[in-house]
Amino acid sequence: MSDNTVKDTKEGSNMLSSCSKETLASLPIPACTVDVEGKITYANAKMIEVFAYKGIEDSNFFALTGVKRGAFFENGENGGPKEILISRNDNYFVLHTNTDASEDSAIVVYFMNVSQRERLKIKTRDEQTCLLYISIDNYDEVVAAATADSRMAVPIEVDRRIMRWAEQFDALIESTGEETYVMTVLYKDAERIIENRFQVLDDVREIDTKIDFPVSLSIGMGIGGESLRETTELAEAAFELARGRGGDQAVVKNGDNTSYYGGRLMSYEKNNRGKSRIIAHALKQLILDSEEVYIMGHRWPDMDAFGAALATYRICDALGKDASIVLEEYNEALSLIFKQAKELDEYEIITRSKAIDDCNEKSLLIVLDTTRPGMVECPELLKKAGQIVLIDHHRLSEDSIEGATLSYVESYASSTCELMAEIMQYSSNKRLATKFEAEAMLAGIMIDTNSFSIKTGARTFEAAAWLKRAGADTTEVKRFFQFDLGTFLSKADAIAGAEFFDNGIAIAVATGLSTDAAIINSQVADEILSVKGVKAVFAIGKVADKTIAVSARSLGEVNVQMIMEKFNGGGHLNSAGAQLEMEPEEFKAELKRVLDEYFEQSEEEDE
Repeated sequence: MSDNTVKDTKEGSNMLSSCSKETLASLPIPACTVDVEGKITYANAKMIEVFAYKGIEDSNFFALTGVKRGAFFENGENGGPKEILISRNDNYFVLHTNTDASEDSAIVVYFMNVSQRERLKIKTRDEQTCLLYISIDNYDEVVAAATADSRMAVPIEVDRRIMRWAEQFDALIESTGEETYVMTVLYKDAERIIENRFQVLDDVREIDTKIDFPVSLSIGMGIGGESLRETTELAEAAFELARGRGGDQAVVKNGDNTSYYGGRLMSYEKNNRGKSRIIAHALKQLILDSEEVYIMGHRWPDMDAFGAALATYRICDALGKDASIVLEEYNEALSLIFKQAKELDEYEIITRSKAIDDCNEKSLLIVLDTTRPGMVECPELLKKAGQIVLIDHHRLSEDSIEGATLSYVESYASSTCELMAEIMQYSSNKRLATKFEAEAMLAGIMIDTNSFSIKTGARTFEAAAWLKRAGADTTEVKRFFQFDLGTFLSKADAIAGAEFFDNGIAIAVATGLSTDAAIINSQVADEILSVKGVKAVFAIGKVADKTIAVSARSLGEVNVQMIMEKFNGGGHLNSAGAQLEMEPEEFKAELKRVLDEYFEQSEEEDE
């Protein structure tokens, strides 16, 4: 049937307020009548083109088609009726109903065959070019740690497996360096790669490196761009996101949608400090070139964010630049160290309103311990400052701050204070950190590593040793972690009331409301994680009315970062968190649903 015939038939059908069987039987297109309850009361002979069998009368129309009655009365993007498209019997049909129909009346449904249009759309889509950027995450570390006879064997084997994987999907792949590749593939084959869940990640991880850590890949795929340039930009953004999240994963950007695959390994520490030296030099230059510097972490900062802010302030002061720490609200856990900082009268700590009034396009903004615009102390500064620097140790999320002049996001690091300790060492020939700052930074490292028990590498201890030489007193640091009796009892109640499940998951809820809920949660989770058989813990506490904080910890088998991202949170594979506006019991129910999906997906990947 021609397009004009379809158009004429559609216009004719829209004029019908009621149809006799004779009228429907004479139509050149499939049509049927449906009563208020959804039962098909009559179907013309053409309906066999849709369902390929007769006798559909008395069947439920909405069950047969999968369409909801309300869909016929929804408006589309252009303000007209919403297009309802179904696929049946190897054909595509758009559904229309009579113009005087309502949700509580019988309706006439007409099936317009649009197979030619849809097949052309599919063919055009399937022939689109998709782009992938691939890199070996820890190439330098693998080569440096390997024995002489296996030094080149591992890279060669990685290359072989990547090339073999690309061949399965008729892809064009080119090595652009010792550790990087560019791969182009058609959309229809890119879909197969996604369905395959990037099996190459597992294939490469299984290579016997003969050293104490595996080799892994970062993959960024750009798909669905309207032009080759847009597809390239999508692939580049996905690739940077995959690397920023610690590697061993693939990130797919399809327009505004982002999907993640893999991410089973913890981020491995990089032995080369060259990047720290480069970042320190670049940061120093940006500070010198700015009129003034504003420093901020996330809202309700912890000791890592505050310790890193003090270190950054000291660097600015040593360079002779005016700097301000933007901090307005803090919890009880930070009160002791914050009070001591105020008493020293060496730091300019200002409110959000003052920062907003004074900040301008010649200002430099340094954001610490977060890269998410919704979590910073003062989001307005992101638009007012002329240049932005990001320094963080959390894995990148999809909604990270854009347009940063300098970004130093290393998910292998234990804490932002660890990164700042290295930057301070390369910022001056003298030891910049004062005794108090060294203690604050050491406290930041300890809080994020649970006293050096998780997320700790050789560079973590080297940073701690440097802070110790700068005068950090561990007894004073311990004093920063003291809580009042009420907080101690709240922790004890949460631990005693924890629920334990067969899959190794534990969930604990702290009673009452406390601004220290995030700190209490992390300590509760760390304690419960020491119980035999527990693989992951989720601790929940209220920080405000209808607002909860969640701390998630695992031993590595369960990726708590991916789970917390479902709640707009984030973190690391074995340490993550989130803040949500809901009640604890409501979150528990939603968490159980997300966990069921997570374990089902993990089982599919293992198969």
